Amino acid sequence: MNNHARWIIYPLLLSILWLWQGPQLLQAEPNNGFNLSNALIPIEQIKHGGPARDGIPAISQPNFISTKQARFLEDADRVLGINMQGEQKAYPVRILNYHEIVNDHFSDVAVLVSYCPLCGTGMAFLANRAGKDFDFGVSGLLYNSDVLLYDRQTESLWSQIRKQAISGPLKGQRLQQIPLEHTSWSDWRARYPQTRVLSQNTGYQRDYSRSPYAGYADTEQIMFDVSAVDRRFHPKEWVIGVTINGVAKAYPFSHLSDSVQSGQHSELLDQVGGKSIRVVFDAANRSGRIYAADTLLPSTTSYWFAWYAFHPDTLVYERGLSNKIE
Repeated sequence: MNNHARWIIYPLLLSILWLWQGPQLLQAEPNNGFNLSNALIPIEQIKHGGPARDGIPAISQPNFISTKQARFLEDADRVLGINMQGEQKAYPVRILNYHEIVNDHFSDVAVLVSYCPLCGTGMAFLANRAGKDFDFGVSGLLYNSDVLLYDRQTESLWSQIRKQAISGPLKGQRLQQIPLEHTSWSDWRARYPQTRVLSQNTGYQRDYSRSPYAGYADTEQIMFDVSAVDRRFHPKEWVIGVTINGVAKAYPFSHLSDSVQSGQHSELLDQVGGKSIRVVFDAANRSGRIYAADTLLPSTTSYWFAWYAFHPDTLVYERGLSNKIE
């Protein structure tokens, strides 16, 4: 199927997703009932994505299965993986495409797992504030084409990539991002054979074998306006980005791929925000990780357009630098 045909089919599939539970999921209220009067960002940049509040249902009682039970996954399927508190869990993107949020726990630590299909961003955060576990849902609103989450305790709106409440009682407060990997199922399973996997038994009737975003990653079009655009790369170029001491830097996969000499992996040393880091890129599994010494840092794998929209002052790794480790 050519890109033009995919771009025609994509919005049709997305419309089916939005309307899955019937016309009652859509509402005329442009703000889905949220008070935006005190928003940190211009209200006109907050877009209605189509669904009503919770029209894309978060998973708040996740079920997990073993690797042997996860027969619905193929080796190349994308997963978001978290290794925390002695537990490893994999969240298949084919499920997150339909839910975008999983409210979970690692031991007794509340964790928010989020995924924005329009930006390609899988990000995880601690979900405990002032000693209380918070529960998050999908607002149905977008900023810079990125999902706006909301917490059910205060109904504050939170920007995923900005990692900050942009309206509501908690306006200005920030989420603490934790390390998460965006990689292939075969890679995660090989490194963490005891991992548990988010089950398709979500409590919702969805065909997780089909993607409502088929073809979207191949097109240059994005569905909603963003506040900053840079055309050095294809809008959907994959990058892994990190922010350290207020300094953002993006590592485009195309440039990292050029650093691969033999085998599948490339490593390079760099400095961001005054801190020495090590970037590990796995070309075969199209994934990257960033370390400070031996500590895995929170980083964000995303489409280039999304990273740049939120980090217009970002530094960008250029291919062929001398800090490459051969």
